[in-house]
Amino acid sequence: MATKTIRVDYIARVEGEGALELHIKDGRATSAKLAIFEPPRLFEALLRGRGFAEAPDITARICGICPVAYQMSSVHAMEQALGVTVDGQLRALRRLLYCGEWIESHALHVVMLHAPDFLGFQDGIQMAAKHGDAVRGGLALKKAGNELMRVLGGREIHPVNVRVGGFYRVPRRAEFAPITEQLKRARELAVATVRWVAAFPFPNYQRDYEFVSLRHPDEYPINEGRIVSNRGLDITVDEYDSEFEERHVAHSTALQSVLKRRGSYLVGPLARYNLNFDRLPADVQDMARESGLAPVCRNPFQSIIVRALELVYACDEALRIIAAYEPPDAPSVPLEPRAGIGHGCTEAPRGILYHRYEIDDKGAIVTARISAPTSQNQLSIEEDLCEVANQSSDLSDDALRDRCEQTIRNYDPCISCSCHFLKLAVHRE
Repeated sequence: MATKTIRVDYIARVEGEGALELHIKDGRATSAKLAIFEPPRLFEALLRGRGFAEAPDITARICGICPVAYQMSSVHAMEQALGVTVDGQLRALRRLLYCGEWIESHALHVVMLHAPDFLGFQDGIQMAAKHGDAVRGGLALKKAGNELMRVLGGREIHPVNVRVGGFYRVPRRAEFAPITEQLKRARELAVATVRWVAAFPFPNYQRDYEFVSLRHPDEYPINEGRIVSNRGLDITVDEYDSEFEERHVAHSTALQSVLKRRGSYLVGPLARYNLNFDRLPADVQDMARESGLAPVCRNPFQSIIVRALELVYACDEALRIIAAYEPPDAPSVPLEPRAGIGHGCTEAPRGILYHRYEIDDKGAIVTARISAPTSQNQLSIEEDLCEVANQSSDLSDDALRDRCEQTIRNYDPCISCSCHFLKLAVHRE
């Protein structure tokens, strides 16, 4: 019986730090453990005792790539607890801010973090030597998303203009004129990115996932909807706890979320696409078909195409909202503290992000719970790793390591705000 261990101590193309241990016996993968060992950041405990109005700014610090997602889920939950509704132009502006985050986050992952896997480069810098136009386009897309967040959110990272009830300040129409031209160019770059990634070589791999996402009656889901799946789940956000639970596993400091009755599930662009293809505009649906995708896609490696399609959609949606924008009479709706429980769930770039808060009659937070997309996907990632390893057992250890890293990056995992990620140990018997 021979055991071989392969270790990769540093990789810079995901957000966070973790480790993978893969066990192979007689040519078959018997287990895969994706260890997330970031130290506890204690945000849920930090929120206790703070005023409800502080939640958006505190939770935004959880992630520098998707702070808007944390802000939007928190304000929706708080507004439900307070019994208020934000609609009209304020709702549209929130969706617009979220579009900016989708654009900057997807552009970063598609071009700089994920594309090198398919083209045989160690990183985006090396890739730029042969794919300079694509890299420049990706950086311009990210810049457009960041600029939209600055105009509406007050700054590019950790926006400061979001509040429970709306915004501290709403822009004048004229302030959107420069970003409109930038978004039109970004849309062209997004279309070019779709065509570029559609030509990548994709492993012949599919899994029968349970996809979970929001679904809205009229819109492709970003900030509202029911929680649905392709296996019959259809609940309100308030019912989240009745269907999902988080479990602690010994090899990870991140909790793993599962469906109580069925286990693992998948959230993120692939889930949104499969459950909401009919909510995409006709030209984006046509673009998907031209890229080789059917309305149902179960190949996780092709998620890079779906992310690129969502780039196009986010540019279109941002332009639509700006064209219809009329400044509201007030930047926010009135709020009065009261005791209550509120739930919020929005679509972060990486999938559904759930928040639950209980506040007392003075508006202080009693309890807080946050379930991030990566913790929801962790079990599905581990199952993918076993299946991919089984299909790739004839590869060398180095090639298998690369394929496992690529498999993890299919999910664009946001593990922490550091830049280290994968230590890989392969045990062969």
